[in-house]
Amino acid sequence: MTRRELLLSLSAAGAVAPLAYAQGNTTMRYTALALQTVCDAVNQDATIEDAHARMDRAIARVRGQIGSAKGFLKGFNGYDVKLVVLPEYWMTGFPLGETREEWQNKAAIPMDGAFPDKLAKLAQIFGIYLCSNHYETDPNFPDLYFQANVIYGPSGDVVLRYRRMISLYTPSPYDVWDKYLDTYGEDAVFPVADTEIGVLGSVASEEILYPEIARMHVFKGAEILCHPTSEVGAPTLTPKHISKKARAVENIAYVVSANSAEIIGTPVPSASTDAMSIVLDPYGRTLAEAGSGETLNANAVLDIGALRETRRKTGMTNTLSRLPNTAFASGYAGANHAPANRTPNGQMIERAEAIAQQQAVIDRLAAAGILK
Repeated sequence: MTRRELLLSLSAAGAVAPLAYAQGNTTMRYTALALQTVCDAVNQDATIEDAHARMDRAIARVRGQIGSAKGFLKGFNGYDVKLVVLPEYWMTGFPLGETREEWQNKAAIPMDGAFPDKLAKLAQIFGIYLCSNHYETDPNFPDLYFQANVIYGPSGDVVLRYRRMISLYTPSPYDVWDKYLDTYGEDAVFPVADTEIGVLGSVASEEILYPEIARMHVFKGAEILCHPTSEVGAPTLTPKHISKKARAVENIAYVVSANSAEIIGTPVPSASTDAMSIVLDPYGRTLAEAGSGETLNANAVLDIGALRETRRKTGMTNTLSRLPNTAFASGYAGANHAPANRTPNGQMIERAEAIAQQQAVIDRLAAAGILK
């Protein structure tokens, strides 16, 4: 592809579309990139050593892609790339037939160690906030792994660690709720990071379908919702794609959503997850959206000053200021159909047991008259 063709493709994707609402009073503007990159899955690897070598290659590939995006986009629109969101489980793919213990050993990285150090180094080298979704272990829960959105800052420090709360098959903090709160406290459940590029929050994958997840982060001040995902690409709107727009509108927030370019190395057709990486403004409008394949086209300039000005305006569109939260409180408090502590002993459960527990919740909803 020539430079001219690339410029045209970026323009067609909306990457250079101007913000359509009033510019803010500050100069807090920068480029955010939802990097649509291939996931080379470790399911094909017979040994832990082979899987970790493949993960190292993924880091090296993404390092080159971020570096080229930094250089090209600064020259293209004049704004530095300061936020990069990677797709869901971009280093490993997802378990296909492996037991939970096998996947923990093969694909989950520690909170501290060689792999997180390499991710932190990427953020440090390029002076960016880097949002990575990966599986990780935790010494406080040695028999489990979690799917985490971890944001590394330009200093190399972890500025945010969010563990996916809603997951059918992967362990979540809600499964060991009492111990998790005792260990980390409530502030760690829906964390945000107040940074020089705005207040960052994160949503994992299909959690974009649940308005409560995004809202909990926004209630703590989140202005940009980083959304690593690996989802079915389609030429029409999908439930997740609709939900991304809804989360932006109802929270007056930017959404930066990165999808896999494809997943190779599994029996699943590789392009089943492809395209649809997107950057949305606080009105749910598309600033940039990627087509298929590995691409940096899902990038846009975020104007945090304009967002803050919008959130402070009166009028019907200021949804955050008009929420009658007290009216919802009793309804949420009484709707304990999916109770916490699914695995109170901190042990792994397999897929069949997870499905059986879901069926029990559906039965309770039916018994309560919620489902007919």
